Amino acid sequence: MPFAIKAQIDDPHQQVFAFPSQKTMYGGKSISVDDQVFVFASENEGGQGLVARGIVVSCAPVPKLDNVARQTPRVSIVVRRTALASRACGRRELKPFTTWGDGRPESELNVKLYRQATDKIVGISEDAAAFLGSFF
Repeated sequence: MPFAIKAQIDDPHQQVFAFPSQKTMYGGKSISVDDQVFVFASENEGGQGLVARGIVVSCAPVPKLDNVARQTPRVSIVVRRTALASRACGRRELKPFTTWGDGRPESELNVKLYRQATDKIVGISEDAAAFLGSFF
């Protein structure tokens, strides 16, 4: 399964991205070494959306806290960049696609990445990965 991560990215040209203790949703907790990841620089943190594609080189689950009843699973990952995006794909480009379940990869990405403003790792479909692959 391919994945996408939306997080604060200080320098999209880095060769390696470290993402400690990231929230997971939509199957994101199943991410593992050698998985493909599309990296989005969070617009909430001043980023511009899709910036890179990479491969997970390290992955570790974050232990749950004992004193918290409901916790979203978190993982820490390290991603080696394999390509830089050549055109824009972010909140502005995906905003018109709001009909969840219409089969469009744009709608899937809009719902999974932007319905909630939080940074996160999400599992995406092969169709969404192919769509994102066209930005490289």
